[in-house]
Amino acid sequence: MIFPEIHERLWAYLGGIARENGVKALAVGGTDDHVHMLAALPSPLSVAKAIQLIKGGSSKWLHDTFPAMRTFAWQEGYGAFSISVSGIADTVAYILGQERHHRTRTFEQEFVAFLKKHDIGYDERYVFG
Repeated sequence: MIFPEIHERLWAYLGGIARENGVKALAVGGTDDHVHMLAALPSPLSVAKAIQLIKGGSSKWLHDTFPAMRTFAWQEGYGAFSISVSGIADTVAYILGQERHHRTRTFEQEFVAFLKKHDIGYDERYVFG
């Protein structure tokens, strides 16, 4: 659970971690149960390493800054997708509209629809925990 009162600070912190590691965060946003980040990674940095740095750094910051979040942990997995330059504006708008967007559709419903639309196989254990 990501408490609503810390959303903006967390999104900014995630962007800062990205910047410190040579990643350009184009948009960061989310809701109480997930985060989206549109980022441009430098060629020597793998997606897995970028996620490790961002999750690890933000977990430590959350634990140190917010006593009520000392037990917070990111889920083990993540989803990473590439987009074309022509999709940047729509993706930024989508990320920045997360709270409004998820009033009508849960993250899990949306994610499964996305996977099906793009014919990507998935294991429900990892989507619905």
